[in-house]
Amino acid sequence: MNAPWKPAGPGSRDPFHAYVCDDNSLDVLRGIANEMGWPIEKVCKGGLRNAVQSLSMSASPNVLFVDLSESGDPLNDINSLAEVCEPGTVVIASGQVNDVRLYRDLIASGIHDYLLKPFSAENLRESIASAQAVFHAPKVEATSDRPHLLVTVIGTRGGAGASTIATSIAYGVSTKDKRLTGLLDLDVHFGTGALSLDLEPGRGLTDAVENPSRIDGLFIERAMVRASETLAVLSAEAPISQPLLTDGAAYHHLQEELRSAFECTVVDLPRGMLIQHPHLVQSSNAVVVVTEFTLAGARDTIRLLSWLKSHAPQSRVIVVANKAQPGTSEIAAKDFEHSIERSIDLVLPYDAKATSQAAKLGKTVAESGRASKLGQGLLQLGHDLVASDLAQGGPASGKSGSSLFGKLLELKLPIGKSAGKSKDKAAPVAAD
Repeated sequence: MNAPWKPAGPGSRDPFHAYVCDDNSLDVLRGIANEMGWPIEKVCKGGLRNAVQSLSMSASPNVLFVDLSESGDPLNDINSLAEVCEPGTVVIASGQVNDVRLYRDLIASGIHDYLLKPFSAENLRESIASAQAVFHAPKVEATSDRPHLLVTVIGTRGGAGASTIATSIAYGVSTKDKRLTGLLDLDVHFGTGALSLDLEPGRGLTDAVENPSRIDGLFIERAMVRASETLAVLSAEAPISQPLLTDGAAYHHLQEELRSAFECTVVDLPRGMLIQHPHLVQSSNAVVVVTEFTLAGARDTIRLLSWLKSHAPQSRVIVVANKAQPGTSEIAAKDFEHSIERSIDLVLPYDAKATSQAAKLGKTVAESGRASKLGQGLLQLGHDLVASDLAQGGPASGKSGSSLFGKLLELKLPIGKSAGKSKDKAAPVAAD
């Protein structure tokens, strides 16, 4: 809803609709509508419920004002509004609840502004002016002298930590390396990309899957949920009772639009999607395979590496062993490497304290646990992805060499029989 609006043909949309609950608000809004030259009959009583009913049968306006005073669950009702509101509509809400948390949640859900009742004509003018400014805001584009970096993160098994690593990579690249970064979580039913950043996922991703033809630059700006000035997230929590059927064109189109809008895209890709949509990794500069030192992890790492060799030969493949616990792993590091016939690029230690603290704070592990070995390793992983030749599309390699990832092998946390001698060593972190 809250997005730059692309002007269409004359008369294609009304400039303004308003749905209010009280006579005082009705008088103020009709006065402003009259000043702006808008039809005052488009300002009517009925609140949010009437707005949802009316917009389900007619086109959305450029600017929509809704009164939440009679809503028992504003956030849930706003989601109902999103179901019928077309992309490009800027929504201004008002209500009687003076709660900072509610304000933040409404803004995160896509509302442009929230006015506390009773509001003045001056307050309303400022809010509408701000909404109109959104229409003409220039599209944020990636810096032309820095090639786009596409990183795909895949877990060999459920619970391996691929989503934790994907969100931390996105955070690190966007903050430490100051790159405009988009995080795309393609698990449309159970994705945690937005959840891990304490954000409401919105409906952008499900809208894209259901209506691929609507995907363009403006759709991306509307659908992405901003986590910071340099990081935006596209995630979903689609109802598990509603399967989303697609031939994969929507996902591919999304990747192309994200490439145009961001300097770096981090894709959290469920491993099952590789089977149905193999084209999703074909343009990746780097594929991070997240595994654990288990028998099942070794088996599926072998299968994924073989698949990537055939379907994404141009991508650099980085194998990350996560949740490593010295002395308790099912398979020793050397035996694991022997099984997969290549070196492990990075070993990350198991740290329940850092991960649980991150969940409580609604932050990535790389941010909340930056002082821990795990947090440092995750930050360095993101930094090395940018600093290495991945952005230039370097060839895939399963061997260590003189690259930054090759150097990480010399510093990785010992696992297995030799772990007892090195329990005090730090997690693998390469020097800047």
